Amino acid sequence: MKVLILCTGNSCRSQMAHGFLQSFDASLTVCSAGTEASGKLNEKAVAAMKEIGIDISHHTSDSVDLYLNEEWDYVITVCGGANESCPAFLGKVKHRLHIGFDDPSHAVGTEEFINNEFIRVRDEIKTAFGKLYNEQLKAE
Repeated sequence: MKVLILCTGNSCRSQMAHGFLQSFDASLTVCSAGTEASGKLNEKAVAAMKEIGIDISHHTSDSVDLYLNEEWDYVITVCGGANESCPAFLGKVKHRLHIGFDDPSHAVGTEEFINNEFIRVRDEIKTAFGKLYNEQLKAE
């Protein structure tokens, strides 16, 4: 099964979702990309995932253009920006979903508050993608 997770910058939320899905089932082919890929991962997202034993530091921040002509079982947008400007896929897409999350990289405040925002969003992503995996992906 092939899953593509889209976000705007492909540095934070999509990367965490990618990490969770791959940790739930190593047999899934999971990729993540951005409509305006930043080219690098957000260090706080990497740290938040490492804190719970998932290493995403080897992931790359890629443009969605790399994946437009491929076939996907699921294409999932995780932020409003990517959902609104989701590109037209020329390949076959069986299921398109939007599961939106706040962008913790926009958090402003103390270091503790910002870190807590990354942890909050990480945990929301884990819950939502765990539910998706258990209720939909595992069944296919």
